[in-house]
Amino acid sequence: MRWKRTMQLLDVHAEGEIGKVAIGGVPKIPGHTTADKLAWLNSDPKGQELRRFLCLEPRGNPIGSVNLLLPPSDPQADAAFIILQPDQAHASSGSNSICVTTALLEAGIVEMQEPETIVTLETAAGLVRAKATCRDGRCERVELTMVPSFVHELDVALETRWGRILMDIAYGGVFYALVDVRQLGLTIEKKNAAALVAAGMELKSAVNQAFPVVHPEIPAVSGIAYVMFRDTDPDGTIRTCTTMWPGRADRSPCGTGNSANLATLHARGKAKVGDVLTSRSIIGSEFRVGLKALAKVGNRDAVIPTISGRGFTFGQQTVALDPFDPLANGFAMTDVWGPSAGDIPG
Repeated sequence: MRWKRTMQLLDVHAEGEIGKVAIGGVPKIPGHTTADKLAWLNSDPKGQELRRFLCLEPRGNPIGSVNLLLPPSDPQADAAFIILQPDQAHASSGSNSICVTTALLEAGIVEMQEPETIVTLETAAGLVRAKATCRDGRCERVELTMVPSFVHELDVALETRWGRILMDIAYGGVFYALVDVRQLGLTIEKKNAAALVAAGMELKSAVNQAFPVVHPEIPAVSGIAYVMFRDTDPDGTIRTCTTMWPGRADRSPCGTGNSANLATLHARGKAKVGDVLTSRSIIGSEFRVGLKALAKVGNRDAVIPTISGRGFTFGQQTVALDPFDPLANGFAMTDVWGPSAGDIPG
């Protein structure tokens, strides 16, 4: 073959959300820390080229993420990773952390111990501790101890075409705008996915213009990454739908989004240390969300969340680039990717 570049991807999903893991052929990413590497991927043309190669057509698709496995800079970590999505590289993700842990163990990159294996992951947002329940060579469930999560501001008001919308801005590994969905006259159901995504994309743009945010200790992490809609099911379960650029719904309940939401619940006195809640996704899959401890981020009160869910491997592929391919830089079209596809960076 005359391929210019090849990468090996392990196909994994966490409660329905695809998080492919690049286990071979990952190029060297400049930077001392994972946060440095994140900044390079989002700012350098070669970093954007790598993202487009993996995430856009004809090699990629609008559903899911690609996780780059990297050597860790922290000696405590077993592996580092950065999440690539069509818009940019992202710092942290609960569902992708579950996918990466499952891939590391089931591919034999980290030795599996039964009945439990501890894997420490380095992300641009900090260390994530994964406790994997293992049996018969399979990773059955992963519980993540997430990075400290905090409220930026509660009950922020924004004038929209739906009227005055109240939302919380909080951090759970990336920044979220958290919106009670019934303010828009919608419910979190599969039949409403297109309407939720369209609303989420519109609100994300408006929130980022009105309320710029930067992590107080990690300047590389800034801006509202996602809008997450929330509701409560009749059985008391939290129902969520995270909307992702350029226009799709997270299939999982969303680990970083639920971490951010947990910070808002604690700030309102609705969650305390030791509580374990259930969060249900738009497709009905579930995460367990625990409040493990309290912390500080700068001068802000924070919580240490745990997220528990299942990852499943379902395939493996080699992605390759023909040096004569005129579509080497990838493309996206509004018929599948949504109306924002023409604005994909890079």
